[in-house]
Amino acid sequence: MSVQDNISRIHERMAAACMRAGRDPGSVRLVAVSKKHQPESIMEAVAAGQTVFGESRVQEAVAKIPRCPGGLSWHMIGHLQSNKVRQVVQYFDMIHSIDSLRLLEAVNQAAEQAGRTLKVMLEVNVSGESVKFGLKPEDAPSVLEASNRLMNIELTGLMTMPPMTALAEGARPHFRRLRELRDAWRAATGIPLEELSMGMSHDFEVAIEEGATWIRVGTDIFGERA
Repeated sequence: MSVQDNISRIHERMAAACMRAGRDPGSVRLVAVSKKHQPESIMEAVAAGQTVFGESRVQEAVAKIPRCPGGLSWHMIGHLQSNKVRQVVQYFDMIHSIDSLRLLEAVNQAAEQAGRTLKVMLEVNVSGESVKFGLKPEDAPSVLEASNRLMNIELTGLMTMPPMTALAEGARPHFRRLRELRDAWRAATGIPLEELSMGMSHDFEVAIEEGATWIRVGTDIFGERA
């Protein structure tokens, strides 16, 4: 199937998942994960109406984005090192993967110097896996509180990556846990936290059923990476 066919099929699956959950299909948006895919494939996705793309390697993205059509929205979805923050602020519109107060402050400072405000999400390690990045749930509230004094970031929500399981249902408890944490932290801090970035090719339908507002899909759009 073509990239256009794949995107159409994903939107059908998104709508079906929303229907099962009693949600408005317009409440969930698709990040097409273009890591390790060439601008030609991205242009195919753009022709299908896709405008939001996710990258996780700064060096690759900085080389690729200028070769892609203008007017697209680029989201940083991978682990971000402090020494790459200035480049990310220059090229990206949203960061899904803030995993420390130090990194949040660095992004705020770079955004201030660039004269812009950047949307960000906190990555929360709800599974507790040592191999995963993300804030421990008990550490997130203090970062949320500290974000109130940072004027050049807009903290819009939370992101997580569940453990890989053979069945998509295995991810459900982790998605549900992130939503429950979001609801509790929103009530405690007054920060809206409207966005939940969760779900990939393997499990995005379950994520939508549990409240995802952004899903991050690569393989089911572009095929296996090179």
